[in-house]
Amino acid sequence: MNGVRQAFVGAQIHDGLALHVDHALVVGDDGYLSIQPLGSLPADCPTQKLGGGLIAPGFVDLQVNGGGGVMFNDEQSVAVLRKIAEAHATTGTQALLPTLITDTPERTRAAIDAVEQAIAENVAGIVGIHLEGPHLSVARKGAHDAKLIRTMTDEDLSVFRHAADRLPNVMITVAPESASPAQIRSMSEAGIMVSLGHTDADCQTCHAAFDAGARCVTHLFNAMSQLGNREPGLVGATLERGDIYAGLIADGIHVHPAAIRIALAAKPNSERVFLVTDAMATAGSSIKSFLLNGREVFRQDHRLTLADGTLAGADLDMPQALSVMTETVGDEMVSAVARATSTPAELLRERGDVGRLGPSSRSALYFEDGFSKPKTLSSAGAV
Repeated sequence: MNGVRQAFVGAQIHDGLALHVDHALVVGDDGYLSIQPLGSLPADCPTQKLGGGLIAPGFVDLQVNGGGGVMFNDEQSVAVLRKIAEAHATTGTQALLPTLITDTPERTRAAIDAVEQAIAENVAGIVGIHLEGPHLSVARKGAHDAKLIRTMTDEDLSVFRHAADRLPNVMITVAPESASPAQIRSMSEAGIMVSLGHTDADCQTCHAAFDAGARCVTHLFNAMSQLGNREPGLVGATLERGDIYAGLIADGIHVHPAAIRIALAAKPNSERVFLVTDAMATAGSSIKSFLLNGREVFRQDHRLTLADGTLAGADLDMPQALSVMTETVGDEMVSAVARATSTPAELLRERGDVGRLGPSSRSALYFEDGFSKPKTLSSAGAV
């Protein structure tokens, strides 16, 4: 094997799909990474010995509302997107969808413009946009502003389809009450990742939306019709379908660990349950409160709530979510890491090398002890 600049040895390696033991993460002379058996390394290969632990790809987060003390809803600009991405990069997120929570048509268009500009300027980590609303159900609004929730129009649909022509990835959360099967089908055919959420729809209606092209569910269990004995709701429809992906806020607050275990046991292709942070301005910041559509959100005991106690996003990062999944829920480490890397990447229309360690990777995460704050491994060494 020629052209080896450095090899990291002594840790298990997760490539996003599977775990490799007795392998090295090799940095080539071109700066790209590869995974090689220890026995194939040249005797004179420069090595850096790691003290056990785990090497993994950078995380992929499809629901990021803010970070670094700022919210995307407050200002739709490249500067804000850069600050959000930088805050999440410190905890290992390599690719994210900045998420605009239910807002006005003007801010929706401004958000699309800002993401397009950020991608043109190569802002690291920004790979598209997630529009969570405004076409939701007031009955399951959560922290969304009821005054801004509305039914999707032909003009809205045109804006979304045009966004899909301009951006590599567009994710839109809708409620079937506010977006028809025909509109869902039109968005799906345009390459938009349609996700159901903030809905009070019955199970049959949700199945019809899935059949029309919705592929995903936004923060499973939260802000949706629940599983009941006579009406299974969106939770039941999601757990019945093996073809549907589902985001999950694994902070031990939004969803009880037992409910997560039940969902993973019940759902066909349960590997399609993936992790999101639903992070707000608090991510990577010490702030104790912030504004969401003019309403104050308070941070206390790892909870983010409005004045009335309604949960408003999560005070969470991906390493914390992985700790909850592995230590509290009991998910296998190999499965949990995939839920934060390759699984959400599967939903992206254009994903490049994100979510996996492959021939085009230039950096990886290193966790020395559990899922604490990671170091970055690259041609520069361990940073």
